[in-house]
Amino acid sequence: MTFDFIDIGLILRFGINITAMTVLIYGMFYLRYRDKELVTAASLFNIFAFGVLSILGSVEFSLAAGFGLFAILALFTLRSEQISKIEITYFFGSISIAVICSIQGTTLPFVGFVVGLVLLGAFIFDHPRILKSVDGIKVTLDKIDPDALSDPAKMRTALSTRLGVQVMSYQIVALNYITDMAQINVFYRK
Repeated sequence: MTFDFIDIGLILRFGINITAMTVLIYGMFYLRYRDKELVTAASLFNIFAFGVLSILGSVEFSLAAGFGLFAILALFTLRSEQISKIEITYFFGSISIAVICSIQGTTLPFVGFVVGLVLLGAFIFDHPRILKSVDGIKVTLDKIDPDALSDPAKMRTALSTRLGVQVMSYQIVALNYITDMAQINVFYRK
């Protein structure tokens, strides 16, 4: 029994895709952030995108239409729950690897080189030694601090004291003078 439909190049591209996605999602993201849900979503979405784009690449279908489909699928998937900037970046990185690996017409060494650059960039720019780890949290205060807008340094000190961490910066999302509540995004270092 022969399988004439099997393309060795496609199998090699899928191997590069799976290897690179595993390094990015499991080797970098999961080890740093321990978010099982995003790991599962990004991994499966990578495989799904690779499959869809491989099929679209083998038929008469424009690249622009493929990217449009990719954008629609990404928006549909990501609109269901709000995720952090880091999560969306790794998610997009996983999908980018699938797109890079599945597009026909490029040589395997070139694909490997570009995927290597993607992984190297993710490793370097999200490495804890490059950018010191700063966490973020959304805080709702039941009283608006009078220094919230007028004295950012004093407000940062008050938030640091209240939260027991070193507040690096904060962003006021909403002030409600009727209920005397403030919603703030706080970025801190332990």
